[in-house]
Amino acid sequence: MTDGQIPDQRLLLVHAHPDDESIGQGATMAKYVAEGRGVTLVTCTAGEMGEILVPELEHLAADKDDTLGEHRRTELADAMSALGVTDHRFLGGFGTYRDSGMQWHADGHAIAADTIHDNAFWYADLLEAANHLVSVIREVRPQVLVTYDEFGGYGHPDHVQAHRVATYAVALAAVPSHRPDLGEAWDVAKVYWGAMSASRMRAGLRSLREAGDLTTFEGMDPDGPLPHFVAEDEALSCAVDGTAHIAAKMAALAAHRTQITTDGPFFALSNNVGAEAMGVEFYRIAKGTPGPVGPDGLETDLFAGLS
Repeated sequence: MTDGQIPDQRLLLVHAHPDDESIGQGATMAKYVAEGRGVTLVTCTAGEMGEILVPELEHLAADKDDTLGEHRRTELADAMSALGVTDHRFLGGFGTYRDSGMQWHADGHAIAADTIHDNAFWYADLLEAANHLVSVIREVRPQVLVTYDEFGGYGHPDHVQAHRVATYAVALAAVPSHRPDLGEAWDVAKVYWGAMSASRMRAGLRSLREAGDLTTFEGMDPDGPLPHFVAEDEALSCAVDGTAHIAAKMAALAAHRTQITTDGPFFALSNNVGAEAMGVEFYRIAKGTPGPVGPDGLETDLFAGLS
């Protein structure tokens, strides 16, 4: 990437597996690409341990042909084409880190699996992995970085590790004396953690239940406790309205066909609640100073307040 090709505003997203980006920030990514802003995606693993939802592709599974990663690499490329994102990379290069897998804890969140592959991302040396990202940060020079919170949204070890790597890399990238061979120091002005709005989630669940849908997000009560990745509204910092780009987000989700079905929860939300449920994406600020806010007290742009 040459200086002449670098947009004035640049967003870097750090995700654990293919499909995480489309679920969490697909509308934001499509919106920013359409507006001429730079969007770079770094995916930390190829999602080799993912559950396969397409029966005719079950042979790709880790305990069979073990070729799901290559297949999901293609799914990711198709999803990025749907969103218009041309700069997407794997941390350290494709195959450097493998999906760690997961299992469900009795409390309902994800934890590390009992058996983990030797080069699983969960086992990655933190400095080594962070330096791979430092080189990307110093090349792309993003003003804004988006990743997960410290719990990885729902506890998946690769999401937690992505949070750690991104956080460490942001700090290291700003230090002029740290690995000058990786490029000139760059300080990322704002870091956000992706989130979901509790009020929006409750409203969406309520609409689904009133419509007779008891299976989408099964077990979640609109008036009961919500998963960790859902943040109470007072914790939110920014809401990006990408409803004009909901078709692109839905196309990106559909591209991840081994992981997401068109009758799954995300499409059910869109069909039953409306595009706004999937087109407005929320964030918590983790580094930097919030910019001007809208009527609801939230920034409407991740770049708000930046020149």
